Amino acid sequence: MATKITDECINCGACEPECPNEAISEGEDVYVIDPNLCTECVGFHDYEACQAVCPVECCVPDPNNPEKEETLLDRARRIHPDKTFPPLSDFPANLSRFRKGA
Repeated sequence: MATKITDECINCGACEPECPNEAISEGEDVYVIDPNLCTECVGFHDYEACQAVCPVECCVPDPNNPEKEETLLDRARRIHPDKTFPPLSDFPANLSRFRKGA
């Protein structure tokens, strides 16, 4: 998981419905991201949806858990077996922040 929610979370819940993988849930004090479900929105957007809607910018990259685009896409395929994702070699820029500006 390369995205985490920091303690600055105000529990507004804006991030939860935006996640295409249902990886975000309400924790005891702040919302949390399940690292087994987070794909950093690879396969869905060229940005992380939770970051885009967070009013206090507490959805941030976790420097202790960097993941490669290929790993995240493989996870998206596993989570969404009924969805067809293009091969990584043909992946469009609008479905991955890794390809933004490429």
